[in-house]
Amino acid sequence: MSDSRTAPLSDLPRAWPFEEARKLAEHVSTRGNASGGDDARPALLETGYGPSGLPHIGTFGEVARTSWVRQAYTALTGRPSRLLAFSDDMDALRKVPDNVPQRDMLEKFIGQPLSRVPDPFGTHESFAAHNNARLCAFLDSFGFEYEFASSTAYYASGRFDAALKRVLEVHEEILDVILPTLGAERRATYSPVLPLHPRTGEVMQVKMDAMDPVAGTVRWTDPSTGEVFETPVTGGHAKMQWKADWAMRWYALGVDYEMSGKDLIDSVRLSGRICKILGGTPPAGLTYELFLDEQGQKISKSKGNGLSVEEWLRYAPPESLGQFMFNQPQRAKRLYFDVIPKTADEYLAHVDKALSLQAENPAGAELRANPAWFILRGQVGTEAASPVPFGMLLNLASVANAETPEVLWGFIRRYDAAVSPETHPMLAAMVRYAVAYYADFVRPAKTFRAPSEQERAALVDLADVLRGYEAEAADATTLQNAVFEVGKRHAFEPLRSWFGCLYEVLLGQKEGPRFGGFVALYGVRETIALIEAALLRDRQD
Repeated sequence: MSDSRTAPLSDLPRAWPFEEARKLAEHVSTRGNASGGDDARPALLETGYGPSGLPHIGTFGEVARTSWVRQAYTALTGRPSRLLAFSDDMDALRKVPDNVPQRDMLEKFIGQPLSRVPDPFGTHESFAAHNNARLCAFLDSFGFEYEFASSTAYYASGRFDAALKRVLEVHEEILDVILPTLGAERRATYSPVLPLHPRTGEVMQVKMDAMDPVAGTVRWTDPSTGEVFETPVTGGHAKMQWKADWAMRWYALGVDYEMSGKDLIDSVRLSGRICKILGGTPPAGLTYELFLDEQGQKISKSKGNGLSVEEWLRYAPPESLGQFMFNQPQRAKRLYFDVIPKTADEYLAHVDKALSLQAENPAGAELRANPAWFILRGQVGTEAASPVPFGMLLNLASVANAETPEVLWGFIRRYDAAVSPETHPMLAAMVRYAVAYYADFVRPAKTFRAPSEQERAALVDLADVLRGYEAEAADATTLQNAVFEVGKRHAFEPLRSWFGCLYEVLLGQKEGPRFGGFVALYGVRETIALIEAALLRDRQD
């Protein structure tokens, strides 16, 4: 097993998780954190979650990407690791979400820790517990391996006590880092320590009047009543302001790796400085880009211009969502419905390649660089493959006006009698997704255009050529070559404009599959009828 501390980057599988795994391995070999610099303990990777809302597509992306780094780290070093899904459930409720019941009831708990806010759904002991349960169910549904951690539980149990006392020892140094980043009004009341009000339970954002690092207490004044309190920072009686909290957690737990979005670059830098002040080593990590909508605008929950996990999974399998997250995490990507078919087919293509690589060399670097190797957690099997691309199924659904999966299966069985939902479960899933996507997106957008005279002549020629294959079982490659030759014979320039004609005139859309494969699946006789119907429609119009 190669050791990433000495192996040059050029020797690693060419996939970004392996580059990140090397950074992690180097961090582990040199760390000097609260664990005493022990590089034998499991590497600790962390993801964060704010339970004021439900898990979303960004949550999936961060956990999936971190899991892939962990997978690469294991393959690279053979060393153990842990993934901690940390919920900041001691944070205060800042505002009432729009998508919950009993909003008036929640208004009474503004400023309270989320773990003390009643559950508006009435199913759990707190709002945080409800959303934490949803997080775990969400992650479990994708088969992620992780350990759940609650901020409230860690504070209350004393896991952070030593680190919190250390914060009091270096309080002024932390202020020197944070205060220059704040406005004048915020500077006047800022403290990295947030005591919980002993009467109201509110998370207090007030300046500390005094602190005792030995006793582990802070003294502060209630701005509403003028009353002075002395509060222990230990045992869950106080929490940290979030940038300082992040740093304290890295220090206390010895976090080795945590990735975060581009919008948190400054926060990562500040938290890293605070972690060093405490005596720890900031974790290695990756800064990933944020998602954009169809117009290239940043996705915002308030604008509602995003795409939810549930929406994606209505039209494509979870593995395809993994493919989207795997692709170039440091490049901004547009996340909208039109990317789903392309991403699904990209995933299927990687599965086919991975199966071939696995047969050639199961331990090879090229296989481990394949996205399917990560998405399938190293278990690349034929059940993940589909002999028919998703885009092809969409086009078949379009010309057949498929309302049910059975319509598509009629064509598929004629194309290959050995294929069935039982033998090809991924194809069965893709058929269901294709029918749903066709109904919601393809059918409403279908727009046929009339052919030009050049195109009409070529279509007549293509129909005649295809008649020569009615009596024989021509394969997709033979049919594709025949279509290609017709385009060349009629001098289409560039030649791709001939295929554009086929998509727009016959299928009513701008793009489509390899047309020879479509003919093989749909049927030669049926394709001839499709051409004749288009030519007749043009004359009638």
